[in-house]
Amino acid sequence: MTDDLIGTQRPTRRITEPDEAIAALERAVPGLTNHRRPAPAVLDWAVLEDGLGTALPADYKRLAEWYPTFALGDFLLVGLPEPGAEHHRLRGIRGELQEVVQEWWEADMSIGLRPHPAPGGLLPWAGSNEGDVLLWTTTGDGPRDWPVTVASRNGGWWHYEAGAVQFLAEYCSGALEAWALPSIEPRVTPC
Repeated sequence: MTDDLIGTQRPTRRITEPDEAIAALERAVPGLTNHRRPAPAVLDWAVLEDGLGTALPADYKRLAEWYPTFALGDFLLVGLPEPGAEHHRLRGIRGELQEVVQEWWEADMSIGLRPHPAPGGLLPWAGSNEGDVLLWTTTGDGPRDWPVTVASRNGGWWHYEAGAVQFLAEYCSGALEAWALPSIEPRVTPC
């Protein structure tokens, strides 16, 4: 099966401004602002980006500057780097690539999508406590263009043609169809 055979959802309007996407997420998850840092954290993005061999999307980077790792609805863990511990997040992403995405690919469960660093490869950024994984498909002119790809625990794969933060906002608000994911309660827990 190839990438063009899986479902794709498109938002009414793709949010490309990171702060606008974060504001949408804060509206969708009102308790999130209780965990917002008083000032943006200074993160060494070079550790992650050099280690992964690619730049990362600006909305994800901005979210990490304002927020620590958090869980949504006791279901979805959004792993974010911490200042001075960026290498830990890099190790986590590499581990997810090897343990999840690579295993799927080798077991022919990835519907033909390959793991990063393959061209257009999958790069994980969040996961559920039930084995669902949210990834970027690293296509287009750069990270700003990367769609979110959902790999659900039950084998359902689909794309969402927007960034990670907009995906979270619209998933929590119910603006997108969750397809192979359960509905989520817009409650945040810091991790």
